[in-house]
Amino acid sequence: MIERYSLPDMAAVWSEVNKLAVWKQVETLTVEAWVDLGIATAEAAAAVRAASEVDPQAWKEREAVTNHDLAAFVDLLAESVTDGAEWVHFGLTSSDVVDTANGVLMREAADLLLARIAALFHVVKAKAFEYRDTPIIGRTHGIWAEPTSFGLKLASWAFELERDYRRMVSARNSVAVGKISGAVGTYAHTPPAVEAYVCRQLGLGIEAASSQITHRDRHAEFLNAIALTGSSLERFATEIRHLQRSEVGEVRESFGSRQKGSSAMPHKRNPIASENITGIARLLRGYASVGMENVALWHERDISHSSTERIVLPDATGLLDYALERMTRLVDGLMVDTERMAENLAATRGLVFSQAVLLALTERGHSRDDAYRIVQRNAMATWDEGGSLADRLAADAECDLDADELAACFSPRRFLRNMGGVFDLLEATGM
Repeated sequence: MIERYSLPDMAAVWSEVNKLAVWKQVETLTVEAWVDLGIATAEAAAAVRAASEVDPQAWKEREAVTNHDLAAFVDLLAESVTDGAEWVHFGLTSSDVVDTANGVLMREAADLLLARIAALFHVVKAKAFEYRDTPIIGRTHGIWAEPTSFGLKLASWAFELERDYRRMVSARNSVAVGKISGAVGTYAHTPPAVEAYVCRQLGLGIEAASSQITHRDRHAEFLNAIALTGSSLERFATEIRHLQRSEVGEVRESFGSRQKGSSAMPHKRNPIASENITGIARLLRGYASVGMENVALWHERDISHSSTERIVLPDATGLLDYALERMTRLVDGLMVDTERMAENLAATRGLVFSQAVLLALTERGHSRDDAYRIVQRNAMATWDEGGSLADRLAADAECDLDADELAACFSPRRFLRNMGGVFDLLEATGM
């Protein structure tokens, strides 16, 4: 995890201290399970639980000798157990400990991400209602289309975040599993009762048919949920970046009184948060690709996934955590220029109202093709020669709409009149 893009709670989840503590918890619970089965002694379980946490530096030094991180951990833990050290790691293989612990760590990370998604959702939802009836030009292909509302843009973000939340819940549940089934998953040396006890105590599900590992389609689902959420953030960020362009100027990121937009140009106010989030989203999609590559391992397992997961799981969760927090601050402090929105709408010279005129002419009795030809002819002249579409249509003998009918076609409110159902749904949506 890069410190610049790491927030404290997520960094703590993936810290070596926390990882080693969860490894110890898995080992301890396994001894307790053996006690329940009448194999180990209660004193041994108590001694393992009371043992000192494994020191990360000592662990690294021992790993340099063992060339195996979990074996180094087991050595140090056993050395610190005063009575019953022989029960440490009894019947276990490394993946029993590592994969079960990772189920805990990924669940903790997912819970932090779910809280972040929910926080952003509520900020976006509030903004959507605030600007529900604020007209803004809708654009398709980057070209003026029809009026919409800024609130409707934001409502689409809120619903997407709700989908991201549901995907993350599903992924969280998929990765929150453990396995204590031995070297190739046969329970040859650890009966299912041990696995059931450990996973129940940790609040994890059980991999129904494990090999030596919990299966990596679960991790791939988690990383894909992360990448999809990042892609949502990139969509929002891209919209903000376009609307902040100097010639558009409809929204802009907040700018501190002592902030500098450029080392060379004092006038600059750049959409740096949006651009930062856009870059992070690219990384998240790359991590999802790694997760997919890790699904197909050799036979019961190999370790081609191991090196990548040490990087992608902390980094992907950490980067999304950071991006969600930054987007929440961005949207909460977003500067919305409703006057500029109105000015830009007026600058279209009425072209964005063309479909309303087309439909009015069709209702008047024109064929759709004739009505389209009348409006398009005047629209193209407005594009090329200036003036307003309304004035050109009023002067066109083939356009037989009266003044009131024509004026009604050029009201932005006409385009926002049927949005109520969207906002009723949004009001009822939560997480």
